[in-house]
Amino acid sequence: MTSEYIKIIATNKKARHNYAIESEYEAGIVLVGTEVKAIREGRVSFQDAYADIKNGEIFLRQLHISPYKYAYNSNHESLRTRKLLLHRYEIKKLRSKIKERGYTLVPLQIYFKNENIKVKIGLGRGKKLYDKRQSIKQKDMKRDLDRERKKQSY
Repeated sequence: MTSEYIKIIATNKKARHNYAIESEYEAGIVLVGTEVKAIREGRVSFQDAYADIKNGEIFLRQLHISPYKYAYNSNHESLRTRKLLLHRYEIKKLRSKIKERGYTLVPLQIYFKNENIKVKIGLGRGKKLYDKRQSIKQKDMKRDLDRERKKQSY
């Protein structure tokens, strides 16, 4: 009986604020050696990152992985396009939803699962400004309730 080891490296905090995520998928990612070492150091930024489908394959674009400081000549390009690994039926399902309803694929997290690096991508629809305000209002109300409960417990 083996247990899973999961270590979260980076989380896209803006994704859930800007998008209403309806479903999540776990995908492998194709990386070069210096990218893996930079990810181990936590040098990843999701700003403006998105995924798209081209020729039956999913690619992650604009994910910034900083260059590894100990690699000199053989360092990677920080904003290169990276291929995501999903089952063919999952890709077909995602492609049909993106074409039909105007959804987008957003990277949510990058993490180690055992010794492999995985990316959690979400199928989401962009939120309008009033939806964002409503989310902030609900978060503030929840925070206030938690404070009151904490005061009452003392």
